[in-house]
Amino acid sequence: MPSIHTYDDTQHRAAVIALWRDVFNYPTAHNRPELALARKLAVDDLLFVAVAEGTVVGTTMAGYDGHRGWLYSVAVHPAWQKRGLGAALVRHAEAALTALGCMKINLQITAGNDAVAGFYERLGYAVEPRISMGKVITANVLG
Repeated sequence: MPSIHTYDDTQHRAAVIALWRDVFNYPTAHNRPELALARKLAVDDLLFVAVAEGTVVGTTMAGYDGHRGWLYSVAVHPAWQKRGLGAALVRHAEAALTALGCMKINLQITAGNDAVAGFYERLGYAVEPRISMGKVITANVLG
């Protein structure tokens, strides 16, 4: 099993960007890996990487606002999927959030992504009767 470490920008940046482009391939500007990394590192270090033989093969990012915790960017290289690495990354982030006093963890997935929903359900997450709303702050995405 790969080892999980706190992200180090000097060691992991290029590999995380490549992994996210491969796994997520988001077309929206606010999800550009370079921008996401820069914004995350500006606020905290709850970003973790799974490393196997010197190569980044997985990531998870967590956030905590003092009220709720969030999981983001759980990504596992296709060659490492279905081996328990995604679950290990989620549990690692959950432990970090728990240590900060977090009482509840939320996450969002794209509607219709049944495989990912099933993954999180097996880890104890449940679909809640909520409406997720968002607003992109264009000045921070393109500026």
